[in-house]
Amino acid sequence: MIYREATRSDVAAMREIYRPYVEGTTVSFEYETPSLVDFTARFERITRDFPWYVAEENGEIAGYAYADRAFERRAYCWDADMSVYISEKWHGRGIGRRFYALLEDALRRMGYVSAYALVTEENAASCAFHERMGYEKMCVMPRTGYKMGKWLGVTWYVKFLREADDPGDAPKAWRDVR
Repeated sequence: MIYREATRSDVAAMREIYRPYVEGTTVSFEYETPSLVDFTARFERITRDFPWYVAEENGEIAGYAYADRAFERRAYCWDADMSVYISEKWHGRGIGRRFYALLEDALRRMGYVSAYALVTEENAASCAFHERMGYEKMCVMPRTGYKMGKWLGVTWYVKFLREADDPGDAPKAWRDVR
């Protein structure tokens, strides 16, 4: 398995990996798969400042992962949000663990202090994964989203990437530290 930075030419394959999460599960709270134009715009917006990786085996994209801004206000600038999506055929092969290691390393080098993950409460496998990866359950927000005919809670996880009584300067963009 090769892990590398995603490129624009990977966007269509990544969108197809995301599609079943949107259309057939409550993992994503989106109701409709973004158009290729919208998914490309999302990719370009995020990769201006953050890393976005793919896992590739023999030319096939097995999954992707990226970090993004967790919140908008300036005081939150040391917080990042994690996202990982893996094609069903590639589940259970350690891809998510490798992605998190890559993202956490990149975020530390960029100057981030905290990494967050929001997990649909009924996604027990993802909750267990985050706990194995050292993420702590910060809170559970019941009845946060409505999808597929039911109310869903969200579990909010956090991992502190470094100690920082004073976090220093705002984090750098990924392009400036890679």
